[in-house]
Amino acid sequence: MTVKIFIRRKVAPANILELTVLLKKLRALTLSQPGYIYGETLKRLDHDDECMVISTWRSQEDWNAWFNNEQRIKIQAEIDNLLGEKTEYAIYEI
Repeated sequence: MTVKIFIRRKVAPANILELTVLLKKLRALTLSQPGYIYGETLKRLDHDDECMVISTWRSQEDWNAWFNNEQRIKIQAEIDNLLGEKTEYAIYEI
């Protein structure tokens, strides 16, 4: 079953550039992951401090393998530190 992962982050305007760099690192790594189909990054219009990444995977197992990837965890820790809060994840079946 194909799944979509909704990843919500809030970032202070002063940290947007640094967050963008970290998200590009994650995206580059994601492209080589088994089961990754595609992703997109959205900026919320009515809240400048919020962005949403929608990532599509072949299966929840493929997503879980990526979620537990050591390189992803390291970059994600940098992101959470930059944001000052944990990133929110929601998994939906298509």
